[in-house]
Amino acid sequence: MSGLARLTLRGSTTRVHELHQGIADRAFRAVGPSGRPVQVVHDAIAGLSYSGVRLALGAGARVAGEVAALGASGRGLDDDRAGRVALAILNGAHGDLVRREAPALALDMTVRVEGRAVPPEPAALREAFPDATGRLAVFLHGLTETEASWCYGAQRRGEPGTTYGGRLRDELGLTPVYLRYNTGLHVSDNGHALDDLLGALVGAWPAPVQDVVLIGHSMGGLVARSALHQAGGGTPAARDWTRLVRDTITLGSPHLGAPLERGVHRLTAQLARLPETRPLARLLALRSVGIKDLRRGTLVEADWTGRDLDAAGPAEHTHVPLHDGARHFVVLATLSRNPSGPLADLLGDLLVPPRSASGDTGDDDRLAFPADHVHALGGLNHFDLLNHPRVLRQIRRWLEERPEGPRPAAPEVPPGG
Repeated sequence: MSGLARLTLRGSTTRVHELHQGIADRAFRAVGPSGRPVQVVHDAIAGLSYSGVRLALGAGARVAGEVAALGASGRGLDDDRAGRVALAILNGAHGDLVRREAPALALDMTVRVEGRAVPPEPAALREAFPDATGRLAVFLHGLTETEASWCYGAQRRGEPGTTYGGRLRDELGLTPVYLRYNTGLHVSDNGHALDDLLGALVGAWPAPVQDVVLIGHSMGGLVARSALHQAGGGTPAARDWTRLVRDTITLGSPHLGAPLERGVHRLTAQLARLPETRPLARLLALRSVGIKDLRRGTLVEADWTGRDLDAAGPAEHTHVPLHDGARHFVVLATLSRNPSGPLADLLGDLLVPPRSASGDTGDDDRLAFPADHVHALGGLNHFDLLNHPRVLRQIRRWLEERPEGPRPAAPEVPPGG
């Protein structure tokens, strides 16, 4: 922990030093050659001063870490709600850095029951799911969230502890399985981890698995799509677990990307053009690769391997169609009470616009969500989708209408898709 804090504090000091230096260099260039002797003295003093600050902050973070370790009660960060939230935010914001510099704080893709990790092994699953049925509802949270996020707003509505999973268990006999993962990693990395986890989970589940529903909020929906794609869903080479997936439901997922991340990407490129603001660009560039994937809704490794994710201009993007043979549903929200009005397109749900959530590009590359598989709800925000009676009613309606017998055939892929 102290190592990560030391790295962050010293890095921030470097950025401030660079900002200071950029402004000073421009000022001295304006003065001309006569200011050169003063500039040499200034640069030397500034360099020594900032080096001292970096060393002091690094030492302070190290001491604070050691004191915290000595005074710790023995409970880990993952043992209480506040610690779990802090870890989720840290991993979401800088998950790739955390995994590299402080792996003990990096989250893995795990099944969670009452906050604790449950390995996908027969004995552990039998103990954690004593009433397991053969129908699974797998829940994937979004950026910087945890499995506890599915309780969002329940207490405010006078329904503490109420979740989609609990209601689907009671009303439709689905066993809810909540996952937690490092949202700061690439979506494709988490998709690969989900592929592996679901393969192990289905193989070790206490009851024969009949079908699986994947329910993802925001980034969670992208991770589900990436996992199905990487596991060859709908193809002869598909992994066994994909053949059990009858339905996917994405709640406010940025299938076509998130405008906020696109704006930050453009801002970073503009700030990098001037020496005075270049340090700020470097600070913005420290956001996790998981966040950067939200710019285009990137699902595959080929779109980021060996590339500068902060480079200006358009980036490569692989269109991944819904070709895995399951039914696919979307629930999207708009702040505007009229989800068909102009304000709905402008404001979206606060973070994701309707077109992105529904995969509607307006051309042949659009995702193949049938019109009756997209449900828009006005007067809600992005986080309301985590737990709201109106959303639950629609999910339940779709699942109750599930046809019996073999899974539906995979939809046809548009030409060039």
